[in-house]
Amino acid sequence: MIDTPYHPPRKRSVEIAGHKTSISLEPLFWDMLHEASARAGLPVNALVAKIDAERIEAEHPPGLATAIRLWLVADLRRRSDQ
Repeated sequence: MIDTPYHPPRKRSVEIAGHKTSISLEPLFWDMLHEASARAGLPVNALVAKIDAERIEAEHPPGLATAIRLWLVADLRRRSDQ
């Protein structure tokens, strides 16, 4: 994990439904995504595919990187409410 949250985005490749794409997220969000995938018992690609499917169904779908950030914050909120 990065010591400071103020770090530029890092681009990484993921595979969604057999298609490779790259996503730029700050290291903090990459860490959170890996932690969420471990909690869910899913590979990171599978969790990203799930988030992507949810975002596509939204009334105003954001870009994938934004959708991941929003999903992670919502997940954090859900877990803190429990």
